[in-house]
Amino acid sequence: MICPESEAGPSQGESLPGVLPDALRAELIAFRRDLHMHPELGKQEFRTTAAIKARLEQAGLAPRVLASGTGLLCDVGTRGEDTRPMLALRADIDALPIPDTKSGVPYRSTVPDRAHACGHDVHTTTVLGAGLVLAELDRQGLLPNPVRLIFQPAEEVLPGGAPDAIESGALEGVGRIIGVHCDPKVDVGRIGLRVGAITSACDRLELSLDGPGGHTARPHLTTDLVTAAAKVATEVPALLARRVDARAGLALTWGRLETGHACNVIPQHAELSGTVRCLDLKAWREAPDLVHAAIDEVAGMYRAKTVINYVRGVPPVVNEAAATDLLAGAMAARRGPYAIEDTEQSLGGEDFSWYLEHVPGAMARLGVRTPGDTRGLDLHRGNFDVDEEAITVGVELFTASALLHVNHL
Repeated sequence: MICPESEAGPSQGESLPGVLPDALRAELIAFRRDLHMHPELGKQEFRTTAAIKARLEQAGLAPRVLASGTGLLCDVGTRGEDTRPMLALRADIDALPIPDTKSGVPYRSTVPDRAHACGHDVHTTTVLGAGLVLAELDRQGLLPNPVRLIFQPAEEVLPGGAPDAIESGALEGVGRIIGVHCDPKVDVGRIGLRVGAITSACDRLELSLDGPGGHTARPHLTTDLVTAAAKVATEVPALLARRVDARAGLALTWGRLETGHACNVIPQHAELSGTVRCLDLKAWREAPDLVHAAIDEVAGMYRAKTVINYVRGVPPVVNEAAATDLLAGAMAARRGPYAIEDTEQSLGGEDFSWYLEHVPGAMARLGVRTPGDTRGLDLHRGNFDVDEEAITVGVELFTASALLHVNHL
């Protein structure tokens, strides 16, 4: 179990300011439901951006939209002569291109084939709520150091919207960054933490195989492209498993294979596409060369010509120990140390990792499952939903982290 250091802060939430008021809690639930009803895909989040901007401006803050046109940054607190690095709170704001299949809820998506099925509406609402609470604390003189809010677009689009946010200055003056991701396997009121890699690297692979084609009666006179594609599909993943330390967790998984149009014609063209996932940062950096070599080796045995498009996605999210301890201390201050549980590294990818290439930080898994719920809801499914008490938990986790960050500078 990850335990906060004794100096991280008070152990009782009542002794730490920034508890979410009931009126704001109700407003944030309504805000999340509005986002849920109007999901927008990556780089198209204009309505979402406008809604966040309007609410921050209503609170007297000065958000600025990213150069890409969606997403925004907003600082809470005044720096003055204080040059200590800021803590950044990050949220992603985009939805997924899948239908919302929930029934019996008034906030079901109103946009066909679009849904907030990964919890980004919750992430956005928690950072917005934290910003509003911290702005009020700043007015009372209770915010020890400015905080930056990052509302980032296009997390679901490789290589993610984080590089655009960084290019727009998201990390200027920032010394550490934290974020949360909804976890439907963790009960609401709890968070999952892990020092080190908490997600995996994820890249996209697109492959074309070509040959002269021919008659199925005479495969020896041509390139048997169907066999070549089948061998690439099965043998390349197996070959990679023998070229990399098994602890690196490098895995190539195909999601699409298309070739041929007739039962008696050997085709001239085949296409495969899939993902390359990796648990280890060093192996991820080596993966493109390893994958290229393995494909050429197998395809060459069958005289198939290859065109490989290896699209870099995201590295693993590697949680810094101090930032993880900050989150643990904040959660202990709000909910007690038993609201924290250890979590495993997942094979999912997250572009939060790009921020960690520049500054240290950590991501927590935010519990969104109602205790006792046996529906088995999961991310990236059309029926995904959350216990909205998670919004309160997320806001109070972020505000406590902002207040305690001065102990980690």
